[in-house]
Formats: sequence, C-alpha cells, structure tokens
Amino acid sequence: MIRPLHVLFLVTSLATATSLMAAEAKKVLVVTVTTGFRHSSIPTAEKVLQKLATESKAFTIVDFARQPEVQVVKKPSAPKKPGELKANADEKAKAKYENDLKKFTSEEAKYQEAVAKWTAADDERAKASQQEFDAQLKASMEKLSPANLAKYDGVIFANTTGDLPLPDREGFIKWVEDGHALMGMHSASDTFHNFKPYIEMLGGEFATHGAQVGVDLKKKDAKHPGTAGLPETWTIKKEEMYEFKNYDPARVRDLWILDQHPQSRAPGHYGVSWVRTQGKGKVFYTSLGHREDVWDDSADLKGRENPPETAKQFQQHILGGIKWALGLAE
Repeated sequence: MIRPLHVLFLVTSLATATSLMAAEAKKVLVVTVTTGFRHSSIPTAEKVLQKLATESKAFTIVDFARQPEVQVVKKPSAPKKPGELKANADEKAKAKYENDLKKFTSEEAKYQEAVAKWTAADDERAKASQQEFDAQLKASMEKLSPANLAKYDGVIFANTTGDLPLPDREGFIKWVEDGHALMGMHSASDTFHNFKPYIEMLGGEFATHGAQVGVDLKKKDAKHPGTAGLPETWTIKKEEMYEFKNYDPARVRDLWILDQHPQSRAPGHYGVSWVRTQGKGKVFYTSLGHREDVWDDSADLKGRENPPETAKQFQQHILGGIKWALGLAE
C-alpha cells in the first residue's frame, strides 16, 4: 500500500527533478548572420534548432543574432564572360559553351540597360542603404561582445558566412577557451577566412564544393553522441559536400568521414563532421546542412528529395553534438 506520505514524497521528488532539469538547461545564442553567400535553408535551420531545444529541454535558445532586414541597393555588376573553348572539346562541352555564351549575351544586354538607367541619386541610395545595413549588422553582432557572451553557455553558428563584425575577435576565442561551446553547421567553415585563430579553433576551412551528390558517410567514432544510434554507414541521397583546407585528422576527433571523394570517388579520408577541444571549451562542427530537406523532417516539405528519415537522423546527429559541446553528454 502506498501511504499519502509516500505519494507526497514521490510528487515532491519529481517536481524537484523537473525543476533541476529546467535550471540546468544550457543557454545558447544562435547566429545566422552572413556577409557572403546566404543559404535559403537558414530559416529552416532556425526553426529546427528551436524545436530541438524545446523538445530536448537540454538547452534554451536565449536569443538569435539575425541578418538585418534592410534591402541594400546594389549598383549593376557586369556578368562574367565564359572562358575560351578548348580546341579538343567534345560535343557536350561545345554545347555547354554555346549555352553559356548565349546566357552571357543576354545578361550583358540587361547589364548595359541597367547601367544606362543608373543615376547619381541611385548612387546615394546605394550608399545610404549599405550604411544602414552595416549599422544594423554591427548591432546584431553586438550580442557576441564579451559582456553579452557572459550570458551564454554556447554559441551556434548556423550557416554563417563571411567576415562577420565580431566586437572582440580575440575575446570570442578566449570565451570558448575558458570553458564554453562553439557549435557550427555547414558554412560555419566558410566564415572568418581572414581570422586564422577561428579556423584553427573550428578545425577546418571551406575550400570548395562540387555538385550536390548522394554519399555514404562512414561512422568514425561510435562512442560519441554525434553518432550514437545512427548506422555505421549513413546514406544521404543528396547534399552539398564540402572539401576543406587547413583540416588535419590528427587535430580533431572525426565523427563522420567519406572514404572516397564526393565527386571523383577517389579513395581517401575526407572529413565531414568532427569535434575538438579548445582550452577548456568544446567545438562541434558538421559540414552537413545545405539543403532544407536535410534539416526539416516535415513530410510535406516542398522540393523534398531526401526522405524525412534523413532529416531525423541529421537532427539526432546535431543534437548529440550540441549536447556534447555543452557538457551535457560524455
């Protein structure tokens, strides 16, 4: 028989445990600012990260550092003319060259027309809009100042690109080294190319990519939360696979790799996702996350080519990496 006192004890214990879990949820800032290429999957990434935070209760997204909504007026730029056709080009190459040349001719005509219409007033509008964008961008990135970073346990760079205006670059590195977490998805490695300490901390730098392809990822570390519960060979039907420079397998703990080049299929060791420590801090990075259907497991997602199961696996992968980086999983 369960006595009332026992029931009270159980209820109190459960309430205390729930309260402790809520209190222990790690505080995270998500950054989706770009000064280079901007991925269309960024809104999807924000939505999925919020869902993972809510459902896992392991971490709380305290805030987002987002892109300014200012529409920057751009002066017309000249299209790039196709290179010379090689003398030994086959019929396929010749057809592509002719198609590229027609496209260039059409774009060149539009460019000349736009230049003819461009005025001094347009110059002023372009300058003013760029100044406003830069001011708002700086304000958004102020969330990563040393004073504001003190509010967070970790920062997620979700598909960021370019040289972002960090208030204190060296201070950010030190913040991680002091025991905090940096978690990066996809083009987080296409960020801060001109800031070597960031590249060294992340463990690799985007070099190039080919056409989107299907891949068979190989599990490199079966004991890590970023691979746990996923198959030894993780097949993704279609994704943009990065190639890296300044990546050394000896300096990271690989989670997922390719054992053949994504384009040429040449055998080798090609990093896909890894973790490493930076001082007392932890870094998790995955190069996956270009496509919406890699992030989002909604069955009715438009343009879906990867099945929802792939997105569920990706979510499992990044949640494990986030938990590890935040010190919530061994």
